[in-house]
Amino acid sequence: MVVRRRRKSRKLRGRTRTMGWGNVGQHRKSGSRGGKGAVGFHKHKWMWVLKYFPEWYGKRGFTPRGPEHWEEIRGINLSQLEELVEKLRISGGLKTEGEMPVIDLGEHGYNKLLGSGRISTPLKVIVKYATEKAVEAIKSAGGEVIIQSKEGSSA
Repeated sequence: MVVRRRRKSRKLRGRTRTMGWGNVGQHRKSGSRGGKGAVGFHKHKWMWVLKYFPEWYGKRGFTPRGPEHWEEIRGINLSQLEELVEKLRISGGLKTEGEMPVIDLGEHGYNKLLGSGRISTPLKVIVKYATEKAVEAIKSAGGEVIIQSKEGSSA
């Protein structure tokens, strides 16, 4: 036979001021559950967060690409380029293709060729970026400019 028990909701009707919850206010509002909403997730509810929502905190999503992620442009002018070629020629580190000297500016820490100054010697220059004025000056001196693509191959 089924045992008939009184439900808790019936027991707590019309009896006392606090209905078995101790002092006034112990079962009132949000104090009994540790605060409203997500309060205490880094404090007294931390174990609950770790158990049920371990990915609740932490970085995720895309990485913003601000100025700190941009490529640093290190340029060299035509006049400085001619000085660099002379230094390499004296030290014996200048590569040649036939009679024409070949210089890869990426190997020397530069990634952009700028058009300031004059150049008289014909050169083959390999660089990632170059201004139009610099390309025209190299070509008028009888040289050639090879612009590298992002993968490092010649374009």
